[in-house]
Amino acid sequence: MIERYTLPEMGRVWSDAHKYELWCRVETLVVEAHAEAGTVPADVVEPVRKAPPPTPEAVHAIEAVTQHDVIAFLSAWADNTEPREAARFVHFGMTSSDLLDTALALQLTEATDILLAKADALVATLRDHALAHRATLRVGRTHGIHGEPDVWGHRVADFAFAMARSRDRLRRAREAVGVMAISGAVGTYSNIDPAIEAHVARELGLAAADVSTQVVLRDGISEWTSALAIMATVCEAVALEVRHGQRTEVRELWEPFGKGQKGSSAMPHKKNPIISERLAGMARIVRAQIVPVMEGIPLWHERDISHSSTERIALPDASIALDYMLNLTDRLMSGLVVDADRMRANLDSTGGLIYTSTVLLELVEAGMSRDDEAYPLVQRAAMETWETGVPFRETLRTRAAEAGLELDEARLDEVCRPERFVERLAPMFDRLAALS
Repeated sequence: MIERYTLPEMGRVWSDAHKYELWCRVETLVVEAHAEAGTVPADVVEPVRKAPPPTPEAVHAIEAVTQHDVIAFLSAWADNTEPREAARFVHFGMTSSDLLDTALALQLTEATDILLAKADALVATLRDHALAHRATLRVGRTHGIHGEPDVWGHRVADFAFAMARSRDRLRRAREAVGVMAISGAVGTYSNIDPAIEAHVARELGLAAADVSTQVVLRDGISEWTSALAIMATVCEAVALEVRHGQRTEVRELWEPFGKGQKGSSAMPHKKNPIISERLAGMARIVRAQIVPVMEGIPLWHERDISHSSTERIALPDASIALDYMLNLTDRLMSGLVVDADRMRANLDSTGGLIYTSTVLLELVEAGMSRDDEAYPLVQRAAMETWETGVPFRETLRTRAAEAGLELDEARLDEVCRPERFVERLAPMFDRLAALS
């Protein structure tokens, strides 16, 4: 992921320098376990433990010759070991994937913990915003067309619960990727005791794979990537709502717009939803990683490396992009401007057409058949309002008179009261207030 979208904490997780720190940690634990078991001399442990991780530059220089990253790392790290002879017992009985998959599990769990903390914060931001607007009337829309009265807090509550489910889904996926293996060349433990694997797993807080061939099967990593993609798409859903609300014709919502900010190089009046549009674009990046990562599940026999190049790009990109998105979505919702007056004006803008559903039911309750009498009457009145702009209550009154029906105006006043439509949302807001 390019630097523009990489935040420091997540960027460090995927840096080469940190990767080599983790590789040293894994290899050191294996040496310590071997020494405790008497497989290797005890006096090699301290020199290995004290050897500083090799620099990325040192590893890359050797890899340019060896064309093998693990061998290059081991050689560069041996150069930092005093005495160098102690390094001969590093990687004892292991194969490359033992190191790669175990360290990758650490990176994935570290990245997940960063994402979970930000998801928690975003859930709280969405929850609090929704509760603050539990009484902010707006029109509910279906297909982009005015439907019935609603409140803005209801819409945001949907996002809050969706983000909470996404967070919980990612928490479960953390377990799926927190899996390691140190089982040797084709996973048969031919040159390494399973007790070594168990020791390293305990020390790292990971789970040893139930079975591995030479690699840990990528179904867990695929699950994790999918969880990231779903969370990113929930962020995009929030962004899309803001983009719709900021359109000039709607003007109900505004992204935060800072002093000195410019919306257009040519049109000084512009305040564009750039945060929301950026979130939409970033979500595509995260979703795009699902299929390439999933295609790492089927490999040739015990192992090939077709998954390796994919994961070097896809896993950092997905987590770095989502980390950025969570940060940006929180900023968007924390600074969102909600124009309650404009929401109310839009709600009233169709001359009462948003009350056709309750009027229909009132006529049915008054004794009219739904399909043959009530619906046609209400629809004819509504279409006249659409075409002429005459308020719906007036067109309804005219159509009712033509049908010989006298309307109960006091009753219509009650059923055409927008607050009436949202009275039953109270239990939902109670559930929202308890969301954590």
